[in-house]
Amino acid sequence: MSKEVVNGEKLRLRIRSYDSRLVDNSCKQIIETLRRHDAKVIGPIPLPTEFKRYTVNRSTFVHKKSREQFEMRIHKRLIDIVKPLPKLIESLQDLNLPAGVDIEIKMV
Repeated sequence: MSKEVVNGEKLRLRIRSYDSRLVDNSCKQIIETLRRHDAKVIGPIPLPTEFKRYTVNRSTFVHKKSREQFEMRIHKRLIDIVKPLPKLIESLQDLNLPAGVDIEIKMV
């Protein structure tokens, strides 16, 4: 196994989803994969939940004071990998994660 390190110091994974259970299960799956490759992992660090609120009129013409309010919650987690190997990055890209989970991979 080659021990060459990718140019960056850290690999940062940012995981986002509307469902908190999906985020937690995805984090567990990613961390299990990283542990199999003996990578040093920092996280998962829960980031503040982002709220998007919308107010909509119930009726189109009359009853202007009657409104409905909707809310979307975006749950986020952060995982840092210290000194990642190229084989580790390939295994992360091959992960089969559930629909509705967005992962952003960045070198820091």
